[in-house]
Amino acid sequence: MGRQTESTVDPEAVLFEIEAARARDDVAAVLVEAAAQIEGGSVDLSDDGQTESVTIPEEPTLEVELERVTDSETGGGYNELEYEITWPV
Repeated sequence: MGRQTESTVDPEAVLFEIEAARARDDVAAVLVEAAAQIEGGSVDLSDDGQTESVTIPEEPTLEVELERVTDSETGGGYNELEYEITWPV
């Protein structure tokens, strides 16, 4: 009998990520541009040499989440607002 080997697959691969403090109106402009691209069915992401493009299906799933995160050591905290769009690959 043949021996089966278990292949390892990374369940989550980050394809593109940026994070930077920006003025509120700059954040709004980024979201407006993202909305226009999503409506058009394709999103192009680029920053500092990183470039990714993805096609958005007609009916993706949208999750909106607002969290209050508190540091257990310092007691300090922050709010986190996330818009997440998912669909099967």
